[in-house]
Amino acid sequence: MGRALEEALREAVRSGRFAAGTRLPGSRSLAADLGVARGTVVQVYAQLTAEGWLTGTRGSGTRVADVGTVAADPRPEQRPRRPGGGIDLRPGRPDLSSFPRTVWASAVRRALASADPRAWDYEEGGGSAALRSAIAGYVARTRGVRAGADAVVVTAGFAHGLAILGRALRDMGIGCAATEDPGLPRHRDLLRAAGLDVAPLQVGPEGADPADLTARTGTVLLTPAHQFPCGVVLTPDRRTAFTEWARRRDGYLVEDDYDAEFRYGRQPVGAMQALAPDRVVFAGSASKSLAPGMRLGWLVVPPALRGPVLTAQAQLGAAVPAVDQLAFADLLERGDYDRHIRRARLVYRRRRAELADRLRRPLEGVAAGLHALLPVASAEEERRLVDTGRYAGVRLHGLHNDGYWHEPAPERRAALVIGYATPPPHAWTQALAALSDLTNT
Repeated sequence: MGRALEEALREAVRSGRFAAGTRLPGSRSLAADLGVARGTVVQVYAQLTAEGWLTGTRGSGTRVADVGTVAADPRPEQRPRRPGGGIDLRPGRPDLSSFPRTVWASAVRRALASADPRAWDYEEGGGSAALRSAIAGYVARTRGVRAGADAVVVTAGFAHGLAILGRALRDMGIGCAATEDPGLPRHRDLLRAAGLDVAPLQVGPEGADPADLTARTGTVLLTPAHQFPCGVVLTPDRRTAFTEWARRRDGYLVEDDYDAEFRYGRQPVGAMQALAPDRVVFAGSASKSLAPGMRLGWLVVPPALRGPVLTAQAQLGAAVPAVDQLAFADLLERGDYDRHIRRARLVYRRRRAELADRLRRPLEGVAAGLHALLPVASAEEERRLVDTGRYAGVRLHGLHNDGYWHEPAPERRAALVIGYATPPPHAWTQALAALSDLTNT
C-alpha cells in the first residue's frame, strides 16, 4: 500500500492535479480514509519530502512542492469506468484493515523477549511445541476436537496443508480424492498436483452427498461447518455416513473447518473430527480470522498419518517463521485471538444483515461466514452481472464464472458469491450501494 500511495502522489504532483502549495490531509485522517496504518502515510510523506515532491514545515502541515508539471506518458486506451470503482467483493477474505496490528506487535515483542534460543534453530517436524500445544487447546475448547499437541502439524495456511496431505495420501497408495461440487477450484488443483485424481460430490441442502462416493475414492475433502460456496451445513446423518465409509474403506476424511468461527444465528456445530479421530484430518487456519497473508494454518492428523505427513512436509520445504509461530501461540494463550474473533463476528453479522436488507432478495445458506450466495436466473445472467460489475469497478465471483463447478454446464444453477467481509469499513456503504445498483436493475 505504501508504494502505491507514493506513486499515486508523485503522479498527482507531476501531472499538475495537485498544484504547488496544495496542503495535503494530515497523516492520521488520510490513514483512516484509506484504511491503512498511520505509520504508512508518515513514511510516504517523509519519502516524497526527501525526493522534493512535498515540503513539510512544523505547524503548517505537508504541502506540494513547486516542481512544475510534465505531460503524462501515453497510456493504452481503456474502457471508461463509472465513478466509485475499486470495490472488492471477492469471497474468502476478511476485512484486512481490521488486522489487530497493535495486539500482534505486542505478541511479537513478547515472543522475541522470552523465546528460548533453541526456538531459532532449524525446525523439527510439526512446528513449534508451544504453538502446537496452544492450537490443541484452542480447537479442543472451541470446536470439540479430540487430540493432543503431538497430533498438530503447523502449516503455512490451508492450501499448504492440503498440498502436504495430498502428497502424503498419494504415498500411502490412495489415488482418488472426492471434493464438493461446487467447490473451490484451487483445492482440486492442489490435489491433482499431488498426483491424485479428483471426483465430484454433489452438494445439496444437506451438504455433500456420500452416495456419490465410488470404489476408487480413498479420501474426501469436506467443509461441513459452512460449505463453500453454498453455505449449507453437513447434516448429522451425512456426517455419520461419511465416517462409516472411512472406516469401511480404510480411507480418510479431510475436514476443512471453513468459516466455523463466524456463525451468527446459533452456536456452530462441533467438529466432525470428534466422531472419528482415527479417520478425520481436522484442518484450520488464521486466514479468515486474521489475514491470508499471515500464512498460518494447522492440521490435526490421526496417528497413522503423522509420519507420512511430516515426510511430505519436509519434502515440500515451506515452513512458518519461528517468530510468527511464537507470537500466534501468545495470542491464543492470552485470549487475544478469541477477543479479536468476537469483535469481527459482530461486524460481519451486521454486514450480512445489511446485505440481505439492501438487496431485497433471499440469500442462500445459513447465516455464517464471510460470504453469501445470491441466486440469479441463469449462467448467462451471472456472467452479465460479473462483467457489468467489472466495468463498474466492482469485483464479484460467480459459480460459473469462477470455476466452482467441476464440469460447468448451462443448466447448472447460477449465483453470485458475494464476499461481504472484504471491503474496509469506510467502503462498506459504497459497496452496498454499488451492489444494489447492479442486482436490482
